[in-house]
Amino acid sequence: MTRISLCLTSATAIALASYPASAQEAPSTPQASSGPGHRAAHSEEPAGNEIVVTAHPPIDFGLMAGTESIEGDRLIAQSRGQIGETLAKLPGVSATSFAPGASRPILRGFSGARVTVLTDGIGSIDASSVSEDHAVVLDSLTVDHIDILHGPAVLVFGGQAIGGAVNALDKRIPRRVPDAISADFVGGYGSAADEWSVGGAIELPLGERFVAHLDASWRDSDDLEIGGFVNSAPLRRELLAEAEELRAEGEAGEAGEFEELASLRGVVPNTAARTWTVGAGLAFIDAGGNLGISYHRFDTRYGVPLRPGAGHHGDEEHSEGEIHLGEEEEGDGHRAETVSIDLVQDRFDLRGAIELGGIFESLQLRGAYGDYEHVELEGDEVGTRFSGEGIEFRADLIQNDRDGWRGRSGVHYLGRSMDIEGAEAFTPDYDVESVGFFTLQALEIGSGIELEAAGRFQTTKVTSNDVDFRRSFDQWSAGAGVSWTPAYGLKLGANYLRGARAPSPEELLSDGLHVATQAYELGDPGFGVEKSDGLEAYVRWDGERGQVSITGYVTEFDNFIAAIPTGEEIEDFPVFRYRQLPATFKGFEASASYRPLEWAGGSLQVDAAADYTHAKLDGIGPVPRIPPLRLQGGVEARHEKLRIRAEVEWNDRQDRVPQLANAVPSFTHVNLSGDWHPMGEDGPVTLLVAANNIFDTTGRRAASFTRDFVPLHGRDLRATLKVSF
Repeated sequence: MTRISLCLTSATAIALASYPASAQEAPSTPQASSGPGHRAAHSEEPAGNEIVVTAHPPIDFGLMAGTESIEGDRLIAQSRGQIGETLAKLPGVSATSFAPGASRPILRGFSGARVTVLTDGIGSIDASSVSEDHAVVLDSLTVDHIDILHGPAVLVFGGQAIGGAVNALDKRIPRRVPDAISADFVGGYGSAADEWSVGGAIELPLGERFVAHLDASWRDSDDLEIGGFVNSAPLRRELLAEAEELRAEGEAGEAGEFEELASLRGVVPNTAARTWTVGAGLAFIDAGGNLGISYHRFDTRYGVPLRPGAGHHGDEEHSEGEIHLGEEEEGDGHRAETVSIDLVQDRFDLRGAIELGGIFESLQLRGAYGDYEHVELEGDEVGTRFSGEGIEFRADLIQNDRDGWRGRSGVHYLGRSMDIEGAEAFTPDYDVESVGFFTLQALEIGSGIELEAAGRFQTTKVTSNDVDFRRSFDQWSAGAGVSWTPAYGLKLGANYLRGARAPSPEELLSDGLHVATQAYELGDPGFGVEKSDGLEAYVRWDGERGQVSITGYVTEFDNFIAAIPTGEEIEDFPVFRYRQLPATFKGFEASASYRPLEWAGGSLQVDAAADYTHAKLDGIGPVPRIPPLRLQGGVEARHEKLRIRAEVEWNDRQDRVPQLANAVPSFTHVNLSGDWHPMGEDGPVTLLVAANNIFDTTGRRAASFTRDFVPLHGRDLRATLKVSF
């Protein structure tokens, strides 16, 4: 990784060397950005010699992209320890929900490497896509807003983002120079896991062109409280059948353990989590451009619940790598450990922009280096250690708007390594390196018609010296879209995306017991590039008193990579072999809102949303862990400083499951929430309260590996206070 680090150092030096010498004397009124679908940057006319410039967001959102955003009070209210749970209520979004400490977003049924999770346009540089039990290194307490992106614009990040991209805009590298010291403080409590959280950030202007940033957060939660049995009905039947068999064999003590596991209710064992972060940033901001750097440390430890009874044989000794019951060592010699993950990441970020002229508006630079490590602990003993480092760098050249034509083109580099040590290392150590070249172009041709096109070429190299493996993959991706805005706020459009994804090292090289999936996994080093063709069509209406958005989509694969059970067992665990098969994903997402009543200082709004994904592997059956049909509805009343909301979320039964999997029952959550701005809507104080799942029902997320023994939270009373000044 030394060579990679030198690349970032050189890029920084080039950026500094090319920074216009006249920037200090540049006019104090900045130019606004005009990239495709760009969220306009806020600028202020300076007084005297004061220069206040908002730096550009790092990406374009695309004119036709189905972008969904969460920010402000809504983001604060939904903030959880993992980004998957923070976003799970949005249309078309679910979560892996492995445990409260590990949950990654699922978009339109896609997860893992097919969904790119970014911080400010750069990947999270963690191991969350390697395994379901690995946490995403991102804390929503220090995030300004989060965008979910579909359509051609995802090719800015890579052709592998077939399901879409999630981009969190953080505040660590400041985007403007404030007039005075500013600060934000957020503190909250949630009853379902006795969860306490606190986060804060401060920005300090250092003269006219420099600004410093400091932030920190802390979150601590206990084991998750639920409304019913911990284990699903099919799993309870399995445990009781095992208990009956053991009792018949004269193993009364062992039988009692299984009966106790079957009767667990009220609290999910070993789901406690704690996380703390600290960060600092420094930025130079001028009318001629900007340059900033930051440092971030993320430290978390969380429990990893294991399937009850997994790996049990009734013996006092267990084979190497075997999973044990989640109990303490008992007098009969039965040894059982609680498993947890202790994770730390140190990350350095760079962001810069140089304002240009003529055809090009600016050159934007973005880079990050991350040093990552986590250990999987069995009790207090280290089991398996994952460690690695990565660097990601991109340079984007932004075009000025020329008669409705605008765009963005650039180069994108990624290099990362992963070293895995321990009995449960299911892949060898590996290195991944990729270089991509992309362009995103948009054109308005009049009569309300807009065109968008994107293309990307990327080459990816996967290397593992441990098994003498070296392969390169060339990926060609392209996208196109058209939209028409006839009148009255109506917009019709369609997007096409040709995706190409290099197989992950886990899909190529796995050969071992994977604790998170409770299976022995076998990869295939001969896999080719996974290719897909996706089409989406949408209708959107934005009126004076309401909004409607309906999107239908279908994505077809010639060679989708999936882990398929072989029917064999190794070390008493089922064997899953990765295979490439034709597959089809199709579905829809829809949302609507309407304000039937409006009065001075307030309004009444009703809203509804629905999403559904149907996915199948040709010749095999349903794709595993696909969310079912979901319906949501709410009523919201606002009056001056107060907002009150009631909502219902219904998840249908998911019985389209593969072999060896249990169907997932339907469930309904009813939620109440409110927020109060005692000093006005734009005042410095906000108080948010919520009662989630007020009827304490048991829900299991169909997209989760652990759904049979890790249900969703029970009744959860929450209170959050935000103070800004």
